[in-house]
Amino acid sequence: MRWCAANPCLPTALTLGTTLLLSAQAAATPIPHGTLELVAETQWIAPGHELYLGLHFQLEKGWHIYWVNPGDSGEPPRVRWQLPEGLTPGAMEWPRPRRLEASSIVNFGYDDGVLLLMPVQTSAGLAAERPVRVGAEVKVLVCREICIPGNAQLSLTLLVKSRPSERDARTRDLFAAARKSLPRHAPAHWRFSVNDAKDSFVLTANLGHHTTQAIFFPFTESEIDNAAPQKLLPLAAGFRLTLRKSDQLLKPIERLKGVLVLSPDQAYLIDAPVGKPVAARNNYGIGIHPAQSFQEGQ
Repeated sequence: MRWCAANPCLPTALTLGTTLLLSAQAAATPIPHGTLELVAETQWIAPGHELYLGLHFQLEKGWHIYWVNPGDSGEPPRVRWQLPEGLTPGAMEWPRPRRLEASSIVNFGYDDGVLLLMPVQTSAGLAAERPVRVGAEVKVLVCREICIPGNAQLSLTLLVKSRPSERDARTRDLFAAARKSLPRHAPAHWRFSVNDAKDSFVLTANLGHHTTQAIFFPFTESEIDNAAPQKLLPLAAGFRLTLRKSDQLLKPIERLKGVLVLSPDQAYLIDAPVGKPVAARNNYGIGIHPAQSFQEGQ
């Protein structure tokens, strides 16, 4: 059984299964302690041009949903897209998460509101001047002290027009804000390395400047101890971040992948090879036994 916040996930009578045909002016669909709406960035579909759809969650104060890696508990939203021939979904784009601390566990997710982005490739052969229905079946877990599962069946009808589409004024700012919170690729001159230090991974970053803030969110569950402090050592040209391994990590990993957040406006995708097990080092660069690394502040 998955655990959500401090208690088991509790199916309740509030589980929802609603169907709503959305237009540009339609209301959002209720989910437990919030609403969910399927929105489009543009006013119509232009054949051969990329279309962006979004799942817009609005949550009551104190309630949250989960990131692609939920952390110590919970489940991320699950989506089954219902698209007609000629429309092909891409990979979901997730804004940077935040740490959600509850008792002795730490989860990764979103509170208040979030827009999950979905790029859709459109065929150049789509017939113009006809309506197209796009849909999504969403299963979501909304949590506070307890977790409540919800289902929503969403749909949106857009016209196909032969000319490039214009942005929808109603959703323009929503998509712009979501893109600002997406993790981006790190600058080409930045360098990352990861050492396996027995009970921890040591992520070293050379950014070319002093850094005093860094939080790492792994894409894969059960790689790091989410509740353990991430020990940051600022360096002249970057930082060293020690991530305690999860007790559930049963075999070595070859690469450390995730999102590195340096500030509210700076989130970067990380994909770094993990080096062979080595002794950790103290502040002066002197080798120490890996088991001592946390006591020594590494």
